[in-house]
Amino acid sequence: FSYNNSYQNSIKATPFEALHGRKCRSLVYWAEVGDAQLTGPEIIHETTENIIQIKSRIQAARDRQKSYAELKLGDVAYRLELPQQLSRVHNTFHVSNLKKCLSDESLVIPLDRLRIDDKLHFVKEPVEIMDREIKHMKRSRIPIIKVRCNSKRGHEFTWERENQFKKTYPHLFTKTVSSSSNYS
Repeated sequence: FSYNNSYQNSIKATPFEALHGRKCRSLVYWAEVGDAQLTGPEIIHETTENIIQIKSRIQAARDRQKSYAELKLGDVAYRLELPQQLSRVHNTFHVSNLKKCLSDESLVIPLDRLRIDDKLHFVKEPVEIMDREIKHMKRSRIPIIKVRCNSKRGHEFTWERENQFKKTYPHLFTKTVSSSSNYS
């Protein structure tokens, strides 16, 4: 009873009045039957007008809430405008994933040089061979190479076994590497 007779700001009426087209009679407001009755087309016209008015008020409240929801991403999220090449990436990011950018043109990597797999993960790939060494293990000798790789954080250097690496990346072995280490 209390809810149905409470004024709702969004529809500018009580829910009972919106549903039935008249105010709810309570014991306090009992009036004689037949005092102010609407009959015939008048009640249909008034009900239709009330429905149209209530629909427009509900739509206005819905639009108002939608505008707030679209603008507010929260204290810890940002929506970024991304280039067309990154259209498959979701454009909302948590602040922990963002870092302040001080633009330095020498550090800019063109998108065509980056390799991204089907799941939009960065593909780490070797760029060049930096150095060679031979590790001596009891009776065996293992040739290893120092490889510079592109990564998300810039260049990374790793030591890899030469024979395994040569099978996977033969194009890196066409260049000659000047070695200052003990390669014999």
